[in-house]
Amino acid sequence: MRSNNGDKILVASPHNGLNRVIISDRRIWIPRALAVAAMIAGIVAWIVYFQAGLVLSHYDARAHLVVSRRVFDNITPGWQQVGAVWLPLPHLLQILPAQVDLLYRTGAGASAISIASFGVTAYATARLIIAVTGSSIGAVVAVAMMALNPNLLYLQATPMTEPLLLALSWLVVLWLYEWVLQDRDDVPRRLGWAMVAATLTRYEAWAIVGAAVVAAVYAMWRRGATGVPLMRRVIRVSVWPAAAVIVFLVNSRITVGRWFVSEGFFVPDPTYQGQAWLTLVSLWWGTHQLSGYVIEIVALGVAAILCARVFIWRDEAAFLIPVALLAAAALPMTAFFDGHPYRIRYMIPLVAASLTLTGIGIGLARRAAPFVAAVLVASALTESPPWNARAPMLLEAQVDRSKSEGRRHVTECLAANYRGEKILASMGSLAHYMQELSSAGFTIADFVNEGNGTIWDLALETGPAPHAGWMLAEEQAEGGDLLAARIRRKPAFAAHMVPVCEGGGVRLYKRISEAPRRHAE
Repeated sequence: MRSNNGDKILVASPHNGLNRVIISDRRIWIPRALAVAAMIAGIVAWIVYFQAGLVLSHYDARAHLVVSRRVFDNITPGWQQVGAVWLPLPHLLQILPAQVDLLYRTGAGASAISIASFGVTAYATARLIIAVTGSSIGAVVAVAMMALNPNLLYLQATPMTEPLLLALSWLVVLWLYEWVLQDRDDVPRRLGWAMVAATLTRYEAWAIVGAAVVAAVYAMWRRGATGVPLMRRVIRVSVWPAAAVIVFLVNSRITVGRWFVSEGFFVPDPTYQGQAWLTLVSLWWGTHQLSGYVIEIVALGVAAILCARVFIWRDEAAFLIPVALLAAAALPMTAFFDGHPYRIRYMIPLVAASLTLTGIGIGLARRAAPFVAAVLVASALTESPPWNARAPMLLEAQVDRSKSEGRRHVTECLAANYRGEKILASMGSLAHYMQELSSAGFTIADFVNEGNGTIWDLALETGPAPHAGWMLAEEQAEGGDLLAARIRRKPAFAAHMVPVCEGGGVRLYKRISEAPRRHAE
């Protein structure tokens, strides 16, 4: 058996009673070509969506930019500003680009990372399918369906964090699969760092990486590794993601005072809360809305076939590793069950997983692969047509668009009367509006928010007037934010502040002249 030198694809031989690997040089160019093609499609999509004003239409897209920006642009700057509910890597990558006003206001720097990530996902998908099945047709068709899916194509044009999640998680699964086939004791550094990076990107990666590692350990055991050698491999491969999780937990404890923030950042929605069956149905519904019934059914069927082959034939035990991509379902399942408001975006990783498994299914069809591919492509194009302006992801991304238009009145009102006073606002609910206000010349340092620690705490305790000349309160989204709730519960909280205008669910308060001033100003 030869080891992978990074320029060849390891391909598991068809079942023949032997534990063999074929090393392919001929098709190494296919994943690379598909990666380039995917990025070209991504760039075209970015241009189209940018011209339509949709790149930053999702409120979380703008909020992610704010988290990176506030590390330097802040009344209390520092690395602690990265600590929050979100995992840190996407914001760390954007810290410097986000300080450039043009890149911050347009999101172009973050979109570039997303487009590059889309190319990496295409590369890893194609390489994995060829490694599992030896099928170039399956690889090409899977990547083509990804690039033509309007939901994936839109998301990779934005500053959202899902594209980076897909790129890193797919590399982890690919390199774990190749590592098992290589039958090596040492863990390749690129695999280790990919696990670290994925674990620090989004919580879905915790489930994907964990499931893939378990599948890899099982595959190594089935392929003959036992005792101390197997345990040594388990420790060596597990220490990478475990270390990343520990680093995150410690950073969370230092920056926000809690080891792990699992509540308090959303208003519970009773629709699926505590209802396991309905939550599972919601995942099924959301995935087929984004990809189509046929793709989802075929993907689940292929996953079942791979699992069956794993348990029947020992030399195909590594086939369980690609199935780990479906572990991404753990996050939306847990979130919706706990009462998190429904977000169809949370099913995006399941769509990419379904398309990857569909490509593997095409490869497993062998001689019938061209026919199967044609049927699946036709189905995908029918159920989820490319450039569909009514695609679920685009509709969800524009939920805040009408409110954004309504907030223009608030922006004009604030800009016309602003004289440099601090503005009290909750970043947890209005980070996206803070980014919007950058077009009117406002910076993050103009705001007092949760990231300012003691100043924010004092403002909540004594009221905004001693600390800020203005206050913004979100009064509609998810029942209103923390400031709006305090005003409703205790009107005296807004003493010395008077409402001056409102729009898009946001109300602007101004401090009256005789109010005391201290701290932030």
